[in-house]
Amino acid sequence: MQERIQKILARYGVASRRRAEQMILEGRVQVNGRTCLLGESADPETDIVTVDGTALSAPPRLVYIMLHKPRGYVTTADDDRGRKTVLDLVDCGERIYPVGRLDMDSEGLLLLTNDGELTNRLIHPAHQVTKTYLVWLKNADPEKVRAMARPMEIDGYRIRPAQIGMIRREKDKIQIRIEIHEGRNRQIRKMAEQCGMEVTRLKRIAEGPIQLGELKCGCWRCLTDHEVTALKKL
Repeated sequence: MQERIQKILARYGVASRRRAEQMILEGRVQVNGRTCLLGESADPETDIVTVDGTALSAPPRLVYIMLHKPRGYVTTADDDRGRKTVLDLVDCGERIYPVGRLDMDSEGLLLLTNDGELTNRLIHPAHQVTKTYLVWLKNADPEKVRAMARPMEIDGYRIRPAQIGMIRREKDKIQIRIEIHEGRNRQIRKMAEQCGMEVTRLKRIAEGPIQLGELKCGCWRCLTDHEVTALKKL
């Protein structure tokens, strides 16, 4: 059956669909010996699709993993600066990729998979999967925290209002629970900065229906069938 080449690469675990599109633009993908163009289709059952000269093998066993990411790790498959990556913490026997991002100074729930279709759905801006965090703030007061829940622009993009609840207050330090929908780069840190506060710790505890729960920092586990089904329904 004919399907877009970037979709084939994602399904075969080569890369996420977005990364596969970049690989096509770089001229690294060929179909039947001809360098393909973005937007072209192929049939993996009858056509020979190669990446960097290597033909696609059988589709991999799909795996879905939850990692409790510690601080100090970058959310990428590799890093040209030699920093520790989240894949240093996971050994599942398959080539997997992080779903979205969680910056180096942040911790908590991170999903990893080789299911390119699911990855594309979860990170696509149109789907706006809810992400829940615990955040520790410095130079904070209730009015500044309330300001974080109002509409604002981040990097020229108008984000949806966040849902915020205060958990604990001690002098000029406040701990909050916050739900956001876009998950833009360092979004919560930039929101706090706009409101005159500083994030001293940030921990993601849920993404959509998936809860971090009691998983220890630095540890990982496979998602249950029920959790995978819930993600695919988003």
